[in-house]
Amino acid sequence: MEKWGHSMGDPRIQNLARILVRYSVGVKKGQSIDVRGTSACEPLIEAVYEEILRRQAFPSVRMAPDSLSASFFKNARAQQLDEASPIERAVARTLDASIRISSQSNTRQLSEVDPKKQARAAKTMESVARIIRRKPWVLTLFPTPAYAQDAEMSLSDFEDFVYAATFADQDDPVKAWRELHRYQQKLIRKLKGADSVRIVGRETDLTLSVKGRTFLNSDGRCNMPSGEVFTGPVEASANGTILYDFPVCHAGREVENVRLVFRDGVVVDASATKNEAFLLQMLNMDSGARKLGELGIGTNMQIQRFTRNILFDEKIGGTIHLAVGQSYPETGGKNRSSLHWDMIKDLRQGGALYVDGKLFQKDGRFV
Repeated sequence: MEKWGHSMGDPRIQNLARILVRYSVGVKKGQSIDVRGTSACEPLIEAVYEEILRRQAFPSVRMAPDSLSASFFKNARAQQLDEASPIERAVARTLDASIRISSQSNTRQLSEVDPKKQARAAKTMESVARIIRRKPWVLTLFPTPAYAQDAEMSLSDFEDFVYAATFADQDDPVKAWRELHRYQQKLIRKLKGADSVRIVGRETDLTLSVKGRTFLNSDGRCNMPSGEVFTGPVEASANGTILYDFPVCHAGREVENVRLVFRDGVVVDASATKNEAFLLQMLNMDSGARKLGELGIGTNMQIQRFTRNILFDEKIGGTIHLAVGQSYPETGGKNRSSLHWDMIKDLRQGGALYVDGKLFQKDGRFV
């Protein structure tokens, strides 16, 4: 039985499985690999499972119905919200690498959940997530009708978009990812030793410092697709205003026209035209939620349209994104928070990025 349109038997699914197993997490003989997704992504899970076996490793698959997360928030009691399950902790300790596949059949099913509960559960799982992140991991997406609807595309058009963005439609996708890695390495060399970054665009003029921080090459090893270079801004350095051009999607909600004002690194004013109360609740989650944890520069030219899915949208070639909350220690970032919320600024029409006063990017193109 065909699951989604022409997904079954699609050679691009085999290609994506190969990328995830051989390139993204680099599965080796004898390793234990944790694979998770909903029942909606069965074709990809099956392809990944077979690919892991070919590498003579041990796949452990957990395929759950999509409705379980909504059910958790509806039924979980205090202990379940505040304590990580012993099984989850044991799995985190014993796995050698993990592959997560997003495959929701309803992207709004958590929109009625109390944000406080979501914040509480996120805080609880942070210690487990930290263990998992120390080992090779990758997050990807399987095209479902729900994602296609969010992107305002037909399912087959959305499938084409996903497989182009992940390079799974190419004859040698791993080679394509290695080429992108090299291109991004050149950008990182240009940014080495930089201090001030200024972002200018519609209703936006924001400066921040990246002095002493490291830019990392996101080349398809943790996110698939990828295509960005990113760092953690100096915590007390952001000053100015930014208006985000795209809706900001988080935890089943869409927040529109987010405008943030920073003073000495802290959001001192925040507004939105839709779901503003939710925005403020997230920013008040903990003391680190109002500070910047990430500056990312998108480079994936196969991604040119907004889809309401951050895995793709933050990689749009010609955009930058800033995340409030948790920073990545490996960049030198010191901010701590249970929140990490990416918000995207489009620089493709009239936007500019200055590094140490020199034009680095104009209208989405590197100079």
